[in-house]
Amino acid sequence: MSGVAGLPGVQQPIRVLVADDQHLVRTGFRVILEVEDDIEVVGEAADGERAVSMTRALHPDVVLMDVEMPGVDGLEATRRITAPGDADGPAVLILTTFDRDDYLFSALRAGASGFLLKNGTPESLIEAIRVVARGDGLLAPEITRRVIATFTRPGTAGTSATGGAAGGPPGLDELTPREREVLDLVARGASNAEIAAHLHLGEATVKTHVSRVLAKLGLRDRVQAVVFAYEHGVVRPGA
Repeated sequence: MSGVAGLPGVQQPIRVLVADDQHLVRTGFRVILEVEDDIEVVGEAADGERAVSMTRALHPDVVLMDVEMPGVDGLEATRRITAPGDADGPAVLILTTFDRDDYLFSALRAGASGFLLKNGTPESLIEAIRVVARGDGLLAPEITRRVIATFTRPGTAGTSATGGAAGGPPGLDELTPREREVLDLVARGASNAEIAAHLHLGEATVKTHVSRVLAKLGLRDRVQAVVFAYEHGVVRPGA
């Protein structure tokens, strides 16, 4: 987030758009979020079409996106919001009642930066918004385990959640040895601070390495980097 004009160091609140077809759910999210000093709910959308148009009009930092909505659903709306050429667009955090693998992997393919179930706590939702707003990807721990299990299961090679084709990993040969180390640690769920400690680097240096890895591999965020690494055999569970 950038500082308020004329007041260096003062942070603007995270602007959030809530997209859900249930009015009570939208109201509940607004009540939870607006008590936080660093979060501002800038709008509510009852369907995917409206979510896309309001995103373009209001320029939120984060879109909380339901999956099942009338007309344009949340997955298609996410694809439109995160379409190539809109690199400065918001992060999309999928929130759903339905614990289904097809929703999870469709959301990842669509470009979502996070996926949470609605049975989580208000604290987990607030923290998820802060995480994706600063450019990191987020999956609930139980979701991360399923991603890893799915993409390391025999017979799943070539099923790309990152949009890559089956075969040789695109861009992997362009990574330096250090960047490969960073990708390995990101895939294992390490934070920038943990990577810095492990590799004896500064956190700013680690952040630069992570950004370069994402750019070279054509990935949007750390969530897609995790999937890429396991999908293409860069790292394996227990290794």
